[in-house]
Amino acid sequence: MRKSNIIYHVINAAIFILLEVAALNMLSNNGELQNIWISKGVQAVSGTVWGGVQDVKDYFSLRKTNDALALENHDLRVRIAELEAMTEDSLSAARMSLTGQVAGGFRYTPAIITKISNNTRHNYIIIGKGTADGVRKGSGVITGKGAIGVIDAVSRNHSYARSFKNHEMSVSARLGKEGAVGPMSWDGISSRKAILKEIPHHVTFQQGDTVYTSGFSSIFPPDIPLGTTGQSKVVNGATYEIEITLFEDYGALRYVTIVENLGKDEIKILEDEQ
Repeated sequence: MRKSNIIYHVINAAIFILLEVAALNMLSNNGELQNIWISKGVQAVSGTVWGGVQDVKDYFSLRKTNDALALENHDLRVRIAELEAMTEDSLSAARMSLTGQVAGGFRYTPAIITKISNNTRHNYIIIGKGTADGVRKGSGVITGKGAIGVIDAVSRNHSYARSFKNHEMSVSARLGKEGAVGPMSWDGISSRKAILKEIPHHVTFQQGDTVYTSGFSSIFPPDIPLGTTGQSKVVNGATYEIEITLFEDYGALRYVTIVENLGKDEIKILEDEQ
């Protein structure tokens, strides 16, 4: 129930109570039958008031419930990533990594968005975790429904992330879990649309196929679901551009997970040497 609806019902209940009290005062001196009516009226009013109070309590408990669910989802995401990366030879080490919120070579940190921009071409996200929580520049920001940003700057208690809804941002995406890979970027118009590019013309796919992170990036782990394929067109007679409907609703974002590739620095050194 929305907060405005709750306030509306409480005000109506208060007015109803005042009118009932006035009517009861007029009827209280008019005999036994009226007293019976009064008793029934009091019971009805009590039910209405207690119902309204319970609605208010339920509303204000929603945030606490949502926070608990978000932390639970984070723990499940870490466990799934660990299980996918686990082998029999590394079982003991994997259990130790899981306890430290590290899975499959990535460190996972749950966080809450404190501010988000959605109405420009350079959208950003402010997250309530910083260097004090081990967050580093260049880490990815994900949810269970997508890769939504990259950390560009970090202070002690907050981080600034470039949102996927930014024309300078792209994600390495794969058609299915074993298909072709190409860069996916926001279409610059819709909050739920993106474009997957550079898919070879010989590749076959259908509308409605799921697109995942490829794992080829040093920022995001593989196999995070991003969206589904829609219409496509051939560019220069060689590659497809495919419209993607994103799973994540950027207008409803609150809970995210910051992911850091623990091997990123080593990969960067190798690349720089070449």
